[in-house]
Amino acid sequence: MRDPGKPGGPAFLVLEDGSVHEGLSFGAEADGLGETVFNTSMTGYQEILTDPSYAGQLVLLTYPLVGNYGINPQDFESARIQVGGMIVREHCEQPSHGRSDRTLHEFLASQGIPGICEIDTRAVTRRLRSNGVMMGVITTGDPDAALRRLQDTPAYDDMDYVATVSTGQPYDWP
Repeated sequence: MRDPGKPGGPAFLVLEDGSVHEGLSFGAEADGLGETVFNTSMTGYQEILTDPSYAGQLVLLTYPLVGNYGINPQDFESARIQVGGMIVREHCEQPSHGRSDRTLHEFLASQGIPGICEIDTRAVTRRLRSNGVMMGVITTGDPDAALRRLQDTPAYDDMDYVATVSTGQPYDWP
């Protein structure tokens, strides 16, 4: 069992074109599967994670250091994390912000969402920009098994995420 405040062991981002990118796991010790997209924002990772428009996607952030201002309850876009996983170059383990109440790692882990860091995000971004978005999986297991799983997964456009992100009951928002 890894230290709950630190990134873990080896992890892989496997894309449907067969490319495998090795990094380190952080967040939940779970597999994450989804359409792999990139976002070039320099800030706002918490808002991206909780934005319903990212449901079912693995989001790669191109800014090289993510997590430096932690997580605070005032900046959510919805009541929970919506992404299927997060891909970053470097994950900040010691955030510094007056409103922060936890780290990015702790936030992802608390909601069962995996992350992968120490990835060459520039190379993956170029691949996605050249070839278009593609399905991917973040895994700490066998990359070949992850690729087989991807091949058996329906395309992102064939899935209904509206039902997933819609609320059954109204609720107050801060």
